[in-house]
Amino acid sequence: MIITKMKKLLLAVVAILLISAGFGTWTSGRSQEQQVDANELRQNVRVSPLTSSRSFRASGTNLAPVLLRPKSAPASEAVNLILKDDGRGKDSPGGDNADVWMKSPISSNSLQNNSLREALYRISELENRLKEMEYKVPKKYPDVVFLNYKDRKRIMVTGGAGFVGSHLVDRLLLEGHEVIVVDNFFTGRKLNVIHWMGHQNFELIHHDIVNPLFIEVDQIYHLASPASPPHYMFNPVKTIKTNTIGTINVLGLAKRVGARVLIASTSEVYGDPEVHPQKETYWGHVNPIGPRACYDEAKRVSETLAYSYQKQESVPVRVARIFNTYGPRMHMNDGRVVSNFIIQALQGEDITVYGSGKQTRSFQYVTDLVDGLVKLMNSNYSLPVNLGNPDEHTIDEFATIILGMVGGSSRVVYKDAVEDDPQRRRPDITRANEQLNWAPLVPLSRGIQKTVKYFREELERSADSQKNTYNVENGPPTQNYIEERPLLTTN
Repeated sequence: MIITKMKKLLLAVVAILLISAGFGTWTSGRSQEQQVDANELRQNVRVSPLTSSRSFRASGTNLAPVLLRPKSAPASEAVNLILKDDGRGKDSPGGDNADVWMKSPISSNSLQNNSLREALYRISELENRLKEMEYKVPKKYPDVVFLNYKDRKRIMVTGGAGFVGSHLVDRLLLEGHEVIVVDNFFTGRKLNVIHWMGHQNFELIHHDIVNPLFIEVDQIYHLASPASPPHYMFNPVKTIKTNTIGTINVLGLAKRVGARVLIASTSEVYGDPEVHPQKETYWGHVNPIGPRACYDEAKRVSETLAYSYQKQESVPVRVARIFNTYGPRMHMNDGRVVSNFIIQALQGEDITVYGSGKQTRSFQYVTDLVDGLVKLMNSNYSLPVNLGNPDEHTIDEFATIILGMVGGSSRVVYKDAVEDDPQRRRPDITRANEQLNWAPLVPLSRGIQKTVKYFREELERSADSQKNTYNVENGPPTQNYIEERPLLTTN
C-alpha cells in the first residue's frame, strides 16, 4: 500500500514537471517579436525558494518557472529562477527580499533545457528511492495457511530473532498462527525476521525477558538465552538471570493466562557424560563451578522451575533438550564447531581443532529441530525429550567433511583442549521416536551445503564497504531464506 501511494505521488510529480516543461515550450514558440534576446536578458536574476512567485517578467515576456540545482546542492534544494525587469522594487538588488543576484545572458531555450534536465534528474532520484522502499517493505509475504479464530493460536517466542527462534517463527507463521517475538537482540538480529515485518500475524517486541511482560498468549516457546560458549561466557551472571529469572517470568505469565510453555533446555545438562549415548533418565556429570557452569547449571535450574510450576500451579510445560544444531542464520562468531570450520575454510585459514580431534559430536539441521519443537509443544507428553541427530562424528571427521565441501588450501591445526569440553555427545532419541514420531530427516551433506552457502553470502556482505545496505537490484539478503521453506514443512 505504501509503495502504491508513492508510485501515485511520483506520477503526479512527473505530470506537474511535464506540464511545466510544456508551458515553457509554448512560450518559447511565440512570435519572433516576443523572443527575448540574450543581450536584453543581461539583467538581475534572483534565486529564491520554491515558495516564491512562479512568474517571469523579462521585457514584458512571461516565461515558465525553471528549477535550477547548483552542482554542489542536492535536488531537495532546487530553486526557482525568477527573471525580473529593470524595475527597482523590493525584489531588485538592494531590496528587502533580495537573496542571491547574478547577471548572465540566458535565452528561453536554455531555460527550457534546464527545466527538462532538472525534471529528469528529480524523476530518476524518486525512482531510486522507490526501489529502495520496495525492498525494505517486501512486495509479497510468504504464503501462509489461513486458520479461523478457533484454530489460530497467539504464540510468543522469546529469543525469536535468534538462530533457532527465527526459524521457529517462520514455521509458526507459515502454519497460520499469530506470533509475537520477544527479543533483547543480544545475539538475535532483526535481519532474521525482517521478511515478516508488517505482516498482520507478526509482532516484534524489543524486551529483555528478565523483566516481566504482560500480554495474552496461548503458547510460549522460551528460547531466550545465549547458547554458544563465547556468548554465554561473555556475561555469566546475565546468562544465569535469563535462564532463572527470565524463566520465572515466562512461567508466571503462563500461569496468569493459562498458556502452555515449552522450555528450550540443552544437552549441556548432561555435562561431560559418563553414559553414552545420553538418555533423558541420565542425571548428568556437570562441574558446578567451571566456565560452562553459568549455562549448564542455569538450564538445569530452568527445568526444575518448569516442573515446580507444573506441580504447584498446574502450568502445562514441555522440556526439549536440544543437541548440537546448525544451519543458516548462525552467528559467524558464535565459536561453535560448524560455524568456526566453515568460516575458516571459506577464508582460506587453518581449521582450528581444540584437543585431540577425537571427541565426538552429533549435528542436526535447524529445520529438523523446529519440527521436533512444534511436535513436542502440541503433544501430551510432559517429560524431557532429547532432540538431536544420533549420527555421531569425530571433530576430525567433521573438519574433513567441511574441507571437502568448501575446497581450498586450508589445513587442520591442533590447539590445547578447552576446559570442561565434553568428550562424547550423542542423543538417544528413542523417546522422541515413540512419543512424537520424530526423527531428523535432513542429511548432513545437504545441511552443510546450505549452511556453507549462507556463510559465503554473509562474508561477501560483510566484506562490502557498504555492508549495512544492500544491492537494490538483488534485494535484501534475508529474501534468500524463502528458498528454505520446503524444509520447514518436512514431516
